[in-house]
Amino acid sequence: MPLREECLWEKLTPQRPDRAALKGEVRADVCVIGAGFTGLSAAVHLLEQGKSVCVLEAQRCGQGGSGRNVGLVNAGMWIPPDEIEEGFGEVVGSQLNRMLGAAPALVFSLIDKYRIDCQLRREGTLHMAHNRTGETDLRSREAQWKRRGAPVELLTGAACEQATGTKKIAAALLDRRAGTLNPMAYTSGLAKAAADLGGRLFDHSAVTRLERQGQLWAVHTAEGAVLAEQVVIASNAYTEGDWTELRRNFFPGYYYQVASAPLTEEAAQQILPGGQGSWDTRQVLSSIRRDQDGRLLLGSLGNGNRKPAWFLKAWADRVQQHYFPYLKPVDWECTWTGCIAFTPDHLMRLFEPAPGLVAVTGYNGRGVTTGTVVGKAFADYLCHGDPQALPIPFAPMQPLLGVGLRSCLYETGFSLYHAGQCLRIVI
Repeated sequence: MPLREECLWEKLTPQRPDRAALKGEVRADVCVIGAGFTGLSAAVHLLEQGKSVCVLEAQRCGQGGSGRNVGLVNAGMWIPPDEIEEGFGEVVGSQLNRMLGAAPALVFSLIDKYRIDCQLRREGTLHMAHNRTGETDLRSREAQWKRRGAPVELLTGAACEQATGTKKIAAALLDRRAGTLNPMAYTSGLAKAAADLGGRLFDHSAVTRLERQGQLWAVHTAEGAVLAEQVVIASNAYTEGDWTELRRNFFPGYYYQVASAPLTEEAAQQILPGGQGSWDTRQVLSSIRRDQDGRLLLGSLGNGNRKPAWFLKAWADRVQQHYFPYLKPVDWECTWTGCIAFTPDHLMRLFEPAPGLVAVTGYNGRGVTTGTVVGKAFADYLCHGDPQALPIPFAPMQPLLGVGLRSCLYETGFSLYHAGQCLRIVI
């Protein structure tokens, strides 16, 4: 079976409206740039509070990193909560840990409130230790989260094997706050909710210029403009053009996924039988989950668009055979890649470069929950002006040096590691 370049989540979300491009001039209280998790969460929460909202998307709703996500509804960030408090300071860091710890509950509440059909599962996630160093790390994370009252548990022995479906993992951290979903369906559901609340959404409307006109912001596209008192820049890793300095405050990285054809029910049920999504503790991690039809989804850091199909298949075979050797040969059906906004310290940044203009970048791969939280926080801040609504304070824009070089070095390192996996030098 040839490996198709196709995003599985788009295939499983067939009723995605293709909205018309903006033409002419429109007015709104707030213009949101980017129809992903952050922008649509901001739009929904602004509309709920009585604001008029216009959303501009350069391609189609969810077509960026949001719709290409792994679909893990995780609590917290990639780095442990103690390190977050070290990076931001105890007061700010503890607030961020609290808000992101509750982030899955916010996602679940929006899904319930707006009846979003996104194949949601609430059984948690599993962070899997691939070696003793990884197990030590997970024990530390368990202790850190338990001190903060989180319902996490380190599984070992038979309990770990039963939960993961593999003998290759000695320990796995179960986070019962978390879950999985179809990220494109979640994004599309947020877009529908925004439209039903009266928001105006435009696809194929890339921003070409942003300027101040008196008391208003003028957000220009190729064929129109939005005049608004406030603007949310929520394009993150997909920010393009010279109209904003935001794209110089992160360096782009990539994450690819490979999905199998549906497995037999018996085979699928052996892999993560509790329905959790998972990822391992490797520095160049592998993510593992199933979808509702029994497909096996594997993913890792790197740009799959730059790798031949045989390489991606060889990598997927290697990971599958290592973790789940009892499976018969797997037919790999499709592959896709999304872009991630990285920061050197793996911490996100919020910006307010001018009054009424807010922006965010640097989710470092935690878009589903972090984007939803930041979108709501931006909405609350713009409605009430209270900085306490924000998970972290605004930071000054400080363009990174060597953005292209950083991206190149990351991609080279990822590719070499994956080549080592294919050659069975590493796993």
